Amino acid sequence: MSKRGKPSSAVDDDDQALAELRASRNGWVAAIEAHRMAPPDAGFGTRLARLAVAAGEQARVYRAAASDFEWVPGSGGQPPYELQPDTGRRGPVRLWQRFDAAVARLGAATEGKDMIEVADAYEDLAAAAAGLSEAIEREDAANSQRPRTRARSSA
Repeated sequence: MSKRGKPSSAVDDDDQALAELRASRNGWVAAIEAHRMAPPDAGFGTRLARLAVAAGEQARVYRAAASDFEWVPGSGGQPPYELQPDTGRRGPVRLWQRFDAAVARLGAATEGKDMIEVADAYEDLAAAAAGLSEAIEREDAANSQRPRTRARSSA
């Protein structure tokens, strides 16, 4: 991201925007790292909810900064392993398809030059991750309420 030419009177606004961009980026990196370093399945729905919040914040700050800054194209990279297809992801297939499409859109947007498109892609990802989080949390709650059967002893 680079700054557009602006009069010096807008320096305070630019500083505020840069601070928000940095804070949002730090939140996004933390949400991604939580998935990267996660133990198998522990807190999966919660991690997805945090990812949704971080993606939503990215969308908000990029949209707000679009008039003052330019997007510098770069690669979006791959999501952490537990979020990739064919890794045993829990949750409804149709929601994972939506998530995968949002990840692909974000990757394409970050390779372009339109910051609003990047913001829109983060917004799609936020919605997809939130939907998955809610579905997985419902599954977890239903599974925790099921009575457990006791194993029979062979003695």
